[in-house]
Amino acid sequence: MSTFKIDAAHSEITFKVKHLMITNVTGNFTKFDATMESDAADFSDAKISFEADVNSISTNNADRDGHLKSDDFFSAEKFPTLNFTSTSFKSNGGSDYSLTGDLTIRDITKSVTFPVEYGGTATDPYGQVKSGFEIAGKFNRSDFGLTWSAVTEAGGVMVSDEVKLHLSVQMIKQA
Repeated sequence: MSTFKIDAAHSEITFKVKHLMITNVTGNFTKFDATMESDAADFSDAKISFEADVNSISTNNADRDGHLKSDDFFSAEKFPTLNFTSTSFKSNGGSDYSLTGDLTIRDITKSVTFPVEYGGTATDPYGQVKSGFEIAGKFNRSDFGLTWSAVTEAGGVMVSDEVKLHLSVQMIKQA
């Protein structure tokens, strides 16, 4: 079994949420960890686990970040991490895969499936074998208890329920 760890310096975990239903607010997590175990050259048997530190959330606005860490959203004091554990990593042919697993936000766990593009494997100048993946997908934040909302004066929604995720990930094969 080969074990891979995420290369945090060459990976990013971002999300987008519609604000006022007219523009996206982008955020990211700056502290995260992931492990992948696989024997198959095409990673079809991969077991993947991921964890993000909720207190590392950043939207480039301290007030908004504080609100996201509050009980209105992530409740970071009670639930300091969000977690994902795969249940399958299925090849759809070529570089396309489907990643299914259990996503836990706060104290709610739901099964989710995300499309993944395998970018390839290369050896860096230091002899480290790295594999790259792009994961894109979406989920409904209210499914995970992130139900805070406000209505504008015109009756519009302040924050959409749909959260779009984009992860650019390099995994380093461990010796």
